[in-house]
Amino acid sequence: MPADRPHHLVEHAQRRHQQILDHAQQTLTDMADAGEPVTVALVARRAGVSRSWIYSQPTLRERIQQLQHVRAGTDAARDTVTRASDDSLRQRLALAHERISRLRTENQQLRDALAHAHGQLRAARLTT
Repeated sequence: MPADRPHHLVEHAQRRHQQILDHAQQTLTDMADAGEPVTVALVARRAGVSRSWIYSQPTLRERIQQLQHVRAGTDAARDTVTRASDDSLRQRLALAHERISRLRTENQQLRDALAHAHGQLRAARLTT
């Protein structure tokens, strides 16, 4: 066995490691861009690597944690917007109920006035 062979094996292993790391990072970027949830298990499955390998890669693990924090912040913001929307809808519903109540009262007053007018017309016809 030639003496320089171990050197080539080390270089090949380093290149292969970098390729796998690049592929895992690209997978992570694709997941983040698509708005998918980012977890170690999902990244490992999509990238075709083990979870323990990901945990042994500090930069990759750190990026996963950052994306999880960003997503958690986005979810919190979305919840805030939803709550504001819910509050707004409740307010609009309360106003609609008030308006319906006023319209019912007005409608009843108009019916009573119409019935009174019909009564006067009938009385006028009977007297003539």
